[in-house]
Amino acid sequence: MDRAATDPVAEGFVDRDEVARFDALAATWWDETGPMRVLHRFNPVRLAYIRDALCRRFGRDPRAPFPLEGLSVCDVGCGGGVLSEPLARLGARVTGLDPAEQNIAVAKAHAEAAGVPVDYRGQTIEAVVAGGESFDAVLIMEVVEHVSDMPAFVRTACAAVKPGGLLFGATLNRTLRSFALAIVGAEYVLGWLPRGTHDWQKFVTPEELARAVRAGGLAVTDTVGVVYNPLTDSWRISHDKAVNYMVAAERSA
Repeated sequence: MDRAATDPVAEGFVDRDEVARFDALAATWWDETGPMRVLHRFNPVRLAYIRDALCRRFGRDPRAPFPLEGLSVCDVGCGGGVLSEPLARLGARVTGLDPAEQNIAVAKAHAEAAGVPVDYRGQTIEAVVAGGESFDAVLIMEVVEHVSDMPAFVRTACAAVKPGGLLFGATLNRTLRSFALAIVGAEYVLGWLPRGTHDWQKFVTPEELARAVRAGGLAVTDTVGVVYNPLTDSWRISHDKAVNYMVAAERSA
């Protein structure tokens, strides 16, 4: 019998409908013109944000060949490894977690073909925390809007952050503009994402995310918006947090 079907720690805060939806998309993770196109365009911005914050925190040079060498990073909800692999290429020891079995299979196959060492696991962050593991950085990127209990999930992710370590999150704000752009526009008009990818009611405001982070014992140190420029087909950091935003939080040493 599948342990996840009977063990609440293994099941954690997983929303099985969401897992099934991403399992069905697993084969498209590395197709830069497919359903994950937007994520691939967004990836350079979030990668640079994480790299630079970790370099500041741990006294590294972001221009070095392997600026994250030796740092342990846990990518929660890693999908096909679109963020995990670049972080590993920067020298980080990356653990990628995802409850969708097909996602992990795709991620492992791609990493092996590319010769990039990533420890991919079909586990929840709750199971990892229960096993006593912790990391220099924990990533909850584009995942909090897909879990069944956001505050409890975030608190658990915070528990996996080592003293002096950082937590990074990226998600969608719950505003009328995010409904218009991220759901009506991206899913129904432009067709950037499959219909039903997001549920606006599960979008998370910066205040709600910060409250959950504080409850997990960390302090939010930075919140930035991320906006899309259709003229350059690229994303950039912005003061505008009405739709997409990222946060960084730290645990005191």
